[in-house]
Amino acid sequence: MRALRSEKKESRPVRSRLRRALAKALAPAFRRIDEAGLEEVEERLIMADFGVAAAERCVAAAEAGAKRGVGAAESVSREIRTVLDDGSRQALAVAAQPPSVYLLVGVNGTGKTTTAGKLAHRLAADGGSVVLAAADTYRAAAAEQLERWAERAGAGFVRGQPGSDPAAVAFDGVAAAKARGAGFVLVDTAGRLHTRDGLMAELAKIARVVGKQCAGAPHETLLVLDAASGQNSLAQARAFAQAVPVTGVVLAKMDSTARGGIAVALKQELDLDARFAGVGEGLGDLEEFDPAAFARGVLDAS
Repeated sequence: MRALRSEKKESRPVRSRLRRALAKALAPAFRRIDEAGLEEVEERLIMADFGVAAAERCVAAAEAGAKRGVGAAESVSREIRTVLDDGSRQALAVAAQPPSVYLLVGVNGTGKTTTAGKLAHRLAADGGSVVLAAADTYRAAAAEQLERWAERAGAGFVRGQPGSDPAAVAFDGVAAAKARGAGFVLVDTAGRLHTRDGLMAELAKIARVVGKQCAGAPHETLLVLDAASGQNSLAQARAFAQAVPVTGVVLAKMDSTARGGIAVALKQELDLDARFAGVGEGLGDLEEFDPAAFARGVLDAS
């Protein structure tokens, strides 16, 4: 069984907010293929969090395209898709021997618990059985919040005592999944500042513990980032990748920002793929990130 269904339909929230806003911001600059116009394109892309390297790459593509008679918008769109989709994108990993163990990590307040519930729903809707493990044992309401998401998603739930060892909860989650014959374990970890070495070491311990309990685990480590947090996301991603093997990014709160270009910066500078986008507070508001649809946004402001 594949981990997720392939979805061809574009995200309406992403199309109507993020991509439309970006397209409208770029449209005036695309009308002038001169030095000033290209500078404006670069400035707009940097403001949308594409990062300097990716913005310069897109401007170079626009300039080269203009010499061939290709419009700037089309050239930039193609270059964005080239950055985002280099042929290495994959579906979520599925363990040869269940369960597949996914860690959700990130700083405080990015929406890890909400993302865990939404992802559990997606997996369950595709026929998977899921256990949610509440490894955030520090925040008082964290386990209760995750338990409500588990109920809504039809997933199993494992928690520990307040203040208990998060790695032990993750271990118990994997053990429970094995006992119940569940296909997936989603471990919701506590939010932690990427500058706190002790907390990052604790995260690495969680990864080691589930690896001992289940071969190859964690099979995915998804870094949940606030899509509006801008270039700070790069610093967060670098730090988390040093502590655990980050395999992809979830851009939460994509419905509330027009600055989703961080997906391009993460791929360009750290080779991290945006795997999902959070586009609302509902159970079904977690969508696969579509590089082609995102790239088309610089062409279509309608």
